[in-house]
Amino acid sequence: MSPTLKDRMSTTPSRSLLIDLLHGALGFALVSLAAFSVWAFGAGYFRNVGGELGMYAAIAAVFLGLSGLVLGPLAGGAKRFYRAFLPAFLIYAVVWCIAWFGLRGRLGEWVGAAAGCVAFTWICMKILGSTRGWLGAALGLFVLHTAGYFAGDSAMYDYWVPLAKDVDLGKTEKAQALMMGKLSWGLCYGLGFGAGIGWVFHRARVGA
Repeated sequence: MSPTLKDRMSTTPSRSLLIDLLHGALGFALVSLAAFSVWAFGAGYFRNVGGELGMYAAIAAVFLGLSGLVLGPLAGGAKRFYRAFLPAFLIYAVVWCIAWFGLRGRLGEWVGAAAGCVAFTWICMKILGSTRGWLGAALGLFVLHTAGYFAGDSAMYDYWVPLAKDVDLGKTEKAQALMMGKLSWGLCYGLGFGAGIGWVFHRARVGA
């Protein structure tokens, strides 16, 4: 009989919480930069093809496709990582989009973050074989994820967007400032959410 995912997680070489947090943060930051590049460089294309929803779907596809390549060691291998991450992130993305398109504004962002993080944590830890302490894991993910998300929001709208409105800048410089704002958001979001992913996978492994 083949070993279960829980058995495999239990035999994964011991990794400290700090290593998992750093691996998750730095690895997912790279993935997030690639995903947010869809917004930074392809927003004009999606205005004519697929609209906002199509762009979000393309961004989600980048996250889903690349994450396991850099975060696989969190679960002892890319295959094991994808088995838990793919359904968890897909549901997270759907929940976030429902909240955003349904509520909009800050309320939509907060509701999407909270509900999405709860869903992500439960699904991930359930598949990995241990839901012990999942509420604490979900809270940790929510804090890290949301800190990164709103740090990126602030970087864009408190720094880069005002800079892009500077009357002394030319059209090219304004476009570059907006592009940097989007990429800065992606970097911050990736660092925060990635650290949270490292936290969730660590908690699942410890509890397995």
